[in-house]
Amino acid sequence: MGRNWVDPSVHLKRIFIESSCEDLDYTKEIIDRAALPVTVVEDRDRVSIVGGHYPANLTEGKRSLLLCRNEGEFVKDCPGTREYRCCGYRIINTGSGCPMDCVYCILQAYLNTPYLSFFVNIEDLFAELVRKMAAYDGPVMRIGTGEFTDSMALDRITGLSRRLVEFFGGQDKGVLELKTKSAYVDNLCDLDHNGRTIVAWSLNGQAIARGQEIRAAPLDQRLTAARKCVDWGYSLAFHFDPIIVYPGWESEYQNVIDKLFAVVPSERIKWISLGALRYIPSLKQIATSRFPHATIFDHEFIESMDGKKRYFRTLRVEMYKLLYDLLRRRCEERTCIYFCMESDEIWREVTGFEPAERGGISAMLDDAVTAS
Repeated sequence: MGRNWVDPSVHLKRIFIESSCEDLDYTKEIIDRAALPVTVVEDRDRVSIVGGHYPANLTEGKRSLLLCRNEGEFVKDCPGTREYRCCGYRIINTGSGCPMDCVYCILQAYLNTPYLSFFVNIEDLFAELVRKMAAYDGPVMRIGTGEFTDSMALDRITGLSRRLVEFFGGQDKGVLELKTKSAYVDNLCDLDHNGRTIVAWSLNGQAIARGQEIRAAPLDQRLTAARKCVDWGYSLAFHFDPIIVYPGWESEYQNVIDKLFAVVPSERIKWISLGALRYIPSLKQIATSRFPHATIFDHEFIESMDGKKRYFRTLRVEMYKLLYDLLRRRCEERTCIYFCMESDEIWREVTGFEPAERGGISAMLDDAVTAS
């Protein structure tokens, strides 16, 4: 954990290819850029890639990448819940897993394969995007690749960001969000993005970034990468999620916010999300078995309406009020600061309003996108 990670893809040691994808031009591009040992496996052969039992084999699995075909939909709605307010986000599923290894990562409990996967049938992806964006009747389709993986963690070898940014640069309705904890943004330089791509970083307190976000870029490197994107004309977003309670958390989060606005012009930030640590019960057992010294699950939690463990409401309000007030003083008025998967009661107590009074979270974010 002592190494500074700019590009987590260098953690990869081997690549596997499903036989039906071996001759695709895109597969060959990735293989050439990666310059790693390659093994061809039969389609849907998951046994030959990483041995052992999940999740004990997850640490080794993060060194292995499977290039395969997505037989289902690429574009889906974000899996929100009825009990808490969702932002109406849409997901581009480009694969799953991440070479970074955050202690709190929900994917440890959500996925059941230890290796990383990446879909190489991108002609199908872009054909689906064309269809779904043509049929979309809303003002702005906000869509991102950072749900089941990190948007930029493998970008040095996949180069997918360049294709996506150029595609969205020609769209009137779509806005792409690339969300990452890495500092690798080289592929975003010199693209005709037309203001239709927002580059986003997850941020956390220094103690969490150093000790709980393994192989993620340090805070200063994330902010340096964000500044590069500003210089290349991109708008930005930031996500304080999960916000975690630990000794000194108040001053550490304030320090992160101070550093953020010392580097990034406030007028270039479209939105900032806030979300307190929450997890499905099975995650605690998996994470503490893999990271025996982790203490982030030692706090008192309550089971909430969606079945996830959350901090008590009073503590969440305290956390949100601190960060929201700090951010609201520094952000432009048109920057949307919102809570990820929280109740109307929390919104009212922290901000003084409920999302419905401003058209809902989706409308608030759409307004932030279109604001000049």
